[in-house]
Amino acid sequence: MPATAVKLQTVETPDPARHIREFLNGFSVEASGLDDAALLGLKTALPAGTAVYLTALPGRAPDQTVETAMRLRALGFEPVPHIAARSIADHGALDELLARLAALAQVRCVLAVAGDRDMPLGPFGSALDLIESGLLQRHGITEAGIAGYPDGHRRIGFDTLARALAAKIETADHTGLRVHIVTQFGFEAAPIVDWLRRLRDLGIEQPVRVGMAGPVSLSALLRYARHCGVRASAQGLTRNAGLVKHLIGWHAPDGLIRPLAEACAGGRLGQVAAHFYSFGGAAATSRWAAAAASGRFVLDRTDGFRVEPP
Repeated sequence: MPATAVKLQTVETPDPARHIREFLNGFSVEASGLDDAALLGLKTALPAGTAVYLTALPGRAPDQTVETAMRLRALGFEPVPHIAARSIADHGALDELLARLAALAQVRCVLAVAGDRDMPLGPFGSALDLIESGLLQRHGITEAGIAGYPDGHRRIGFDTLARALAAKIETADHTGLRVHIVTQFGFEAAPIVDWLRRLRDLGIEQPVRVGMAGPVSLSALLRYARHCGVRASAQGLTRNAGLVKHLIGWHAPDGLIRPLAEACAGGRLGQVAAHFYSFGGAAATSRWAAAAASGRFVLDRTDGFRVEPP
């Protein structure tokens, strides 16, 4: 009687350190007000080719955005300026800004957002208006980031937000413009993972950059959370065991990164990467993120890790 073949099923051994490194591979940084010192800090901390997103601050002149984008390109980074729809006076102003960004800083990707104005300054009221204008594509922009809200939006429900995302993606796809999603910053992994699963279930498969705050004082972080309407502010911070150790002094996002990395391991939630908001300073955020991405950290007994000094 022939022996019965037994098929052994292999089970992957959890490797949180590897998952963290994979999740942080290709991270991006968001910054504003990059002066000479901040730019030097980025140069010494970030890998060449890192995407640096330039926040569209109210009142910032287009010349400043173009100048900073040029300097980032010269340093070997990929500048990704925010284009705030409601702050653009007319089609001519958008056309000129995009022309200069493309010609002088070789900008190929922008983040299209509505902006903070309650009422539009001109004809553009949303990111969809920017995409529909065709001006991005006319000036060689090949990819646009659009906003995502895992923690919800103060005035808009999930279904409405999902429909808006789908409309932007469909419109961009028709004109050959690639799209990725950049999320508002959050504090807890579970709502973000749930949001990613819901997006994927809806057939939205575009890459996602998950927003998180870089190293920053807790008091400053809570101020930003209130300003940005992130509901899971103080309550979310204190609930997360990986962040409790930071309640006095500075907060780092290790307690968010580790469970996110585990949930996203093996591409289970599609293409997902980290996006760091530099509330505590672009240079400090860049140094921390680069060290963690290179594996210079030690896992702790909870859900986080500690970045080691060089």
